[in-house]
Amino acid sequence: MLTLSAVEIEALSLSMKVAVLASALCLAPAIGVAWLLSRTSIPGRWLINVIAHAPLVLPPVVIGYLLLLTFGVQGPVGRWLNEMFGVRLVFSSGGAVLAAAVMAFPLMVRAVRLSLDAVDQGLELAARTLGATRLDAFLTVTLPMMLPGILAGLIMAFAASLGEFGATITFASNVEGQTRTLPLAIYTATQVPDGDAAALRLVMIAILLSLVALALSEAVERWARRTIYGT
Repeated sequence: MLTLSAVEIEALSLSMKVAVLASALCLAPAIGVAWLLSRTSIPGRWLINVIAHAPLVLPPVVIGYLLLLTFGVQGPVGRWLNEMFGVRLVFSSGGAVLAAAVMAFPLMVRAVRLSLDAVDQGLELAARTLGATRLDAFLTVTLPMMLPGILAGLIMAFAASLGEFGATITFASNVEGQTRTLPLAIYTATQVPDGDAAALRLVMIAILLSLVALALSEAVERWARRTIYGT
């Protein structure tokens, strides 16, 4: 039976909290960017696509460093947040949420965009010809048919946030009880004498959570085929 110490339970609890908040944080922006990429032909769309997917190809440490330059206490956004609202993201749980959200963002954009691409635009046009506004057509036709992609994106973003390491340790550091999420707790356990047992316990939990997330994503896809797309 797996018996976790108080510190390990704290790391697991913090990871779950960070993953939930990070997934929620990037949901609305991901839907907006997916809409721009799928339904518009605005100039510079290719640049939006490149920036949105950059975290997939850039080293996480680079993302963390860019966050530090931008949201650190001397960064343009970080200084403004600190002076106006007293908010310091660097070395805080809020910083861990931001780092995880940035790294998970392209996964959610991709899932939502694929789902949006599969929606028949003729249905949207039919709703518009019947008097629906663009917003009404989106809320009553497009959004319900996008739901599988949104759910799959949320699940994948949650799983990615649980496993985020490089950007988090660079931007938010490794502070026990504040930013030491599951991956950072595993790293910390491997750096201390007799920490192998704790690292192994946490690795087993991480593997289990990842497998559950993948299984849920597959279940959502099958549900969508049956109930929404009728296949």
